[in-house]
Amino acid sequence: MSINNGLFTSKTDMWATPQSFFDKLNTEFDFEIDVCATTENKKCEKFFTPEMDGLQQEWKGICWMNPPYGRGISHWVKKAYESSLNGTTVVCLLPARTDTKWWRDYCMKGEIRLLKGRLKFGGSAHNAPFPNAVVIFGEKAKKNTLIAM
Repeated sequence: MSINNGLFTSKTDMWATPQSFFDKLNTEFDFEIDVCATTENKKCEKFFTPEMDGLQQEWKGICWMNPPYGRGISHWVKKAYESSLNGTTVVCLLPARTDTKWWRDYCMKGEIRLLKGRLKFGGSAHNAPFPNAVVIFGEKAKKNTLIAM
């Protein structure tokens, strides 16, 4: 059995969204833009690349966000929450790090859907070594809702 050593290290903070997982959410939300993507892993026709710096862009409509899972994740979650205050819906695929400040400050204000089991991210041979959640900010969020998916 071969192991993708990069999956269990901090060599990368980019975790490509599994297409079938995205497709189910896209059926529900009909995403307009992927706010945090590369040309190789984009999920929407319209998307922001690292060179475009999605944190510096205005987010509008219905957004998909699977941010880098490193130390900068708090900036992405804050941007998602703040964008929702202006009428934008942002659906976020995040590590379920319920003990962090960013989770408490922002995620707890959205709809939280905890995932059963571990995702197998694109390009990985094995499931992720951490749990994930979908957090939804904006008008399409069911407030104060915790759902197991």
